[in-house]
Amino acid sequence: MLDNLGNLERTHSCGALRAEHVGQTVVLMGWVARRRDFGPLTFFDLRDRDGITQVVFNEETARAAHAKAKQPRGEYVIAITGEVVSRAEGQRNPKIATGEVEVQARELLILNDARTTPFQLEVAANETLAAEDLRLKYRYLDLRRPQLQANLRMRHRMLSEIHRYMDEQGFTEIETPIMIKSTPEGARDYVVPSRTFPGKFYALPQSPQLFKQLCMIAGLDKYYQIARCFRDEDLRADRQPEFSQLDVEMSFPTLERIYALVEGYFARVFKATIGVELPTPFPRLSYAEAMRRYGSDKPDLRFGMELQDLAPALAGMDFPPFASALAGGGEVKGFVVKGGAAMSRKTLDELQEHAKRYGAGALAWIKLGDEVSSSLLKALGEETIKRMVEVAGADITDAVLIVAGRAKTVAASLGALRVEVAKREKLIPENTYAPLWVTEFPMFEYDEEGDRYYAMHHPFTSALDEDLPLLERAVEGGETKLLGQLRAKAYDTVINGVEVAGGSIRIHRRDVQRLIFKALGMTEETARERFGFFLDALEFGTPPHGGIASGIERTMMVLANTENIRDVMAFPKTASAADLMIDAPGAVDPHMLEDLHIRVDEA
Repeated sequence: MLDNLGNLERTHSCGALRAEHVGQTVVLMGWVARRRDFGPLTFFDLRDRDGITQVVFNEETARAAHAKAKQPRGEYVIAITGEVVSRAEGQRNPKIATGEVEVQARELLILNDARTTPFQLEVAANETLAAEDLRLKYRYLDLRRPQLQANLRMRHRMLSEIHRYMDEQGFTEIETPIMIKSTPEGARDYVVPSRTFPGKFYALPQSPQLFKQLCMIAGLDKYYQIARCFRDEDLRADRQPEFSQLDVEMSFPTLERIYALVEGYFARVFKATIGVELPTPFPRLSYAEAMRRYGSDKPDLRFGMELQDLAPALAGMDFPPFASALAGGGEVKGFVVKGGAAMSRKTLDELQEHAKRYGAGALAWIKLGDEVSSSLLKALGEETIKRMVEVAGADITDAVLIVAGRAKTVAASLGALRVEVAKREKLIPENTYAPLWVTEFPMFEYDEEGDRYYAMHHPFTSALDEDLPLLERAVEGGETKLLGQLRAKAYDTVINGVEVAGGSIRIHRRDVQRLIFKALGMTEETARERFGFFLDALEFGTPPHGGIASGIERTMMVLANTENIRDVMAFPKTASAADLMIDAPGAVDPHMLEDLHIRVDEA
């Protein structure tokens, strides 16, 4: 028979008791994390969201409670009443906040029993967690782990600080619709069928982009919200089909005003959540410079290993892989790994496989030990190898890792390899945060398969003022290739190699917006069908405006020092967008489909 709680009230959490509470009678409630039975003494580690307290049942002083204490097992829910006492010298536990005290229990209530859990909740630092799919199926149990609970409490502190900061900056929190019109451009929409409009569908917002711009047209001046967003795209460790972002828009901004606002926001959040003072102002790199130096538009600046152009060392060389790359407008680049001469052939082979995942044909290397060794020695000869080492800036005991090919492939493979090497060689300093701005992104990127240009960010981003004549020439003058030269008033905030925010100054002129739609291959009719309401709004006195969106989960990943987005969400989905706990997505009642005028093709 289980006990009822009655009028018993909890006096303290399981993480609250300290030496100053010695002598007090307390009531604790929580879960049995662990039980240790030593005959006349039974010890419980009692856990709640705030921590763990050791509880002792002594047969001599509390016979009835001690006898009852034989019943609970792991994850039983209990309440205890007892006296706080100091632990004996030598028996204190410095690993927990309550480690100087324990509770001598007088009464025990068993509030609920528990089945044996399908996986071990408490895992030592050197042990491996249960398979993620199993933990996601029983997410409510996985969430009992202290680390996940700490992450969610940190997320709460972060969100609370955001609201305070944005209010201090004069922004108004405004909610925008969740059921909107599908305007396909970018990731796929999640769609919702309408019962009252047969054959018509709402879409879930990928972001509140147009609505926040409409708020500026409405004269609301400074808008923000913590927006829920939905994207039907292929998932990775840092993506989920639904996520949250701090969404911000302001009228009449300068770039400097936006940079200062966002730097202040991140400085405030990092200070409030993990006690870290971020250095401001953040350094800035143009997109072109970031790609040239780091092979990535979200470079991690906590370590060096910048990419070096090795072409100057290869003049007159006829080694086919390098010669053809350079002749075709490609590149030969590499970076120096300090102490890398000690890397084994096995490690180099593994790094080559990693580079190939990003398109590299092969990974060449030079190691500078007592003698120079290289995969290129026979093909290039010692003199060329020495020139490459000199251009790369390598010293004795270093290694140079090299990739040749198209510029995009070289950047992608070396950029990814740089991070992989830093992790393997433990070159990333702990408890260090390196924020920066990446600016002046290309307006468009060319897709060879589709033989067309796409907006790199979204089609509402403004070009740099000095590039606007190129836009008109590209669209109206038929010089389409000029689209690849256009730079945007777009900017990303990057911290430790994670893109935590991105935004732009928007287009506020209807004539420029029309050119952008035309550049993207939209006819007047298509643009009108998709965005007619917005084009109309641009005709009614639209102010210059701009903003940014900061991913809540992405930022939390940096704060919590995790590479898995699921560690900072309460109920995440798998990489295939499935919810294993509630078994979603699932079938619906056939009558619902009839009401929605939908027939499912079983094939």
